[in-house]
Amino acid sequence: MLENLLAYIKQEDVAEQLYHSLIGIEIEEHRIEGDGQLSQHPYPENLGSRKYHPYLQSDFSESMNELITDPNPNIGGVLDQLDTIQTVLYHSMKDDEYIWPLSMPPALSDDDIHFVENHFARPPFQEYRDYLTKKYKVPLKIVTGLHVNFSIPEPVVNRLYTHYEGQFKSLVEFKNALYFQIAQNFVLHRWLLTYLFGASPIAEKGFFSGETPAPLTHPVRSIRNSIYGYVNKPEDQVNVTLYSSLGNYIDRISNAIDQHRLFSPAEFYGPVRLRGQGALKDYRTKGISYLEFRVMDNTPFTPNGISRHALYFLKFFLMYLLVQPVDETRIHDKLKQSFDDNNRVALESPDQPTFKEAEGLKIFRNLIEMAKQLHAHSEQLQALDDFSEVMSHPELTASAMLLPKINNNSLKAFGIQTAKKWKNKRVNSQYLLPAMSHLTPNAQRLIFHAIALGIRYYVVRDEHGEELLMLTYDNITQVVYSNKVNDRPLQYLYELFPTIEKAAKKNW
Repeated sequence: MLENLLAYIKQEDVAEQLYHSLIGIEIEEHRIEGDGQLSQHPYPENLGSRKYHPYLQSDFSESMNELITDPNPNIGGVLDQLDTIQTVLYHSMKDDEYIWPLSMPPALSDDDIHFVENHFARPPFQEYRDYLTKKYKVPLKIVTGLHVNFSIPEPVVNRLYTHYEGQFKSLVEFKNALYFQIAQNFVLHRWLLTYLFGASPIAEKGFFSGETPAPLTHPVRSIRNSIYGYVNKPEDQVNVTLYSSLGNYIDRISNAIDQHRLFSPAEFYGPVRLRGQGALKDYRTKGISYLEFRVMDNTPFTPNGISRHALYFLKFFLMYLLVQPVDETRIHDKLKQSFDDNNRVALESPDQPTFKEAEGLKIFRNLIEMAKQLHAHSEQLQALDDFSEVMSHPELTASAMLLPKINNNSLKAFGIQTAKKWKNKRVNSQYLLPAMSHLTPNAQRLIFHAIALGIRYYVVRDEHGEELLMLTYDNITQVVYSNKVNDRPLQYLYELFPTIEKAAKKNW
């Protein structure tokens, strides 16, 4: 139904707008203590309540922080914000706390598991959390990863719709078709992301309650993206074949909830989630607003869990998936095969060529050709060239680069060394917020406290080019000149938002 999309993108000259599709990042990561054990310190007390906080949350365990950026059309902007939120977290932790750099959790003793089970400070989520603990057990629920949110600019959707009005009943139906084509193609091509970005080659001691599964007795590309990682149970009946159509996606997840196989939509752990509506049924009438991609392992060779280069590649790859028509013939079987292919790639030896190498190189040839047709930016072309090289050189993948770091079937020493190096670099920087070093020290302190409290912030310019800080909390927005922030920024924020001080001190 969506034939000729690439031609229409060129005809309407909207490639540049597509390059500025919104990207947002959510990354989960654990606080650990100096010996590599999961931290048993409470959630940082200076961070605002998790009831409303837009940037800093926690997940299954109190040690498991979740960092969330605003959507941003610029990759540099989203990574600068992630770095800034990350810096606030580092300064908020105890002196003997660090950030574990890997998706697979550190070694787990019985005491660790018992502590996680019995320390949870978010009462409204206690029932759901108890349910997950019983069904999946602690180790699987504390695997971490990075999620990428992606949305197509509305003007692009509107322009492209003029070429398809005869095929769709409404703009919403057309927009759903665009997003769902990306989702289907992402599932069909998931193996490529597992190959390029897999970074969970081994499980530490205590992850498996019994014997290690036979395929994991040697390092692999990505345990997290394999059948031994973050997936729904077969009896949940929500496997990847539900991506055969939008209606099937909605109905299968809804039925699983109605029949108590899933607690809620949040328990669907597929590689892509539709986002933007509270109720699943509303996607039919109100439409998909954005997609959430959930397959990226935390990259342990960059302090923010993902590199700028990787995001440039991923953003263009999503554009490629947008314009690739999906052949619906035997789509159920193709989706099932894609799951098996991804699992096979995930369980390959990291330093060996993948069985999908030839297909991967073909995809990169198509990507580079499309990039040239759309006059892609130099940084996008460079990312495509570089990852094309990785396709034929498995030793360049993160999982392969981790192999020399493994000692006695453990990455503990590497994890601790990396965690300490990252923290030392951040907390001893000459700037409070290195990604915002162009701002005055007082302005940096204002943003630091705003993030800690849970106040949204944006840096903009007025008509004269003066930098402004837009601060928003509880539907109230205040604007201040960055060079006029006084030397008492925390008190200033309390004056701008009189209710924030009390709200931020709520227990959870």
